[in-house]
Amino acid sequence: MKISKFNIYTFLMLVLVAAAYRAIPGRPWGFAPQFAMAIFSGAVIKDKKFAFAFPMLSLLISDIFYQLLFIAGIFEIPGLYNGMVSNYILFGALTVVGFFTNPEKVSSIAKSAVSAPTLFFIVSNLMVWMGNGGYQRPKNTVGLLQTYIDGLPFYANSILATVVFGSILFGAHQLIKKSAGASVVG
Repeated sequence: MKISKFNIYTFLMLVLVAAAYRAIPGRPWGFAPQFAMAIFSGAVIKDKKFAFAFPMLSLLISDIFYQLLFIAGIFEIPGLYNGMVSNYILFGALTVVGFFTNPEKVSSIAKSAVSAPTLFFIVSNLMVWMGNGGYQRPKNTVGLLQTYIDGLPFYANSILATVVFGSILFGAHQLIKKSAGASVVG
């Protein structure tokens, strides 16, 4: 995809909408569009700096929204936290999954929609357990397993969200491509 001003404005609007959605109070934990955005950006945007920038910007803006809601007393969890940098690096790495995603094949998109949240789940929970014992979980095999069990609700929601939002993003992309192709031909 060639980056034009229209494309940049479109992606910036997508970033803002996704960031705002992620910061909605009461939204199911883990059910957010950012993983799908990372895969989509990696698969569709050929300029790699933009491919990484859009999902990361969405995550940062939503974390700022979270922080403001935390300061206002609406959220119990702050948006800016220790370990953010590690989480952002891990999240950014999910864009690489998109590099190996064929946006023309449903099977490729489906594999990415499962593999990206799975990679994040495995590595992020390992990082939590290694960093602070996963909410006071012991630093042994049982503690590690309990940390993964604690993360299962987030994991299930992240896969579901990636499938839902990925379907919307990749589906809209295909419709736009077909529509643009039809208008060029017709």
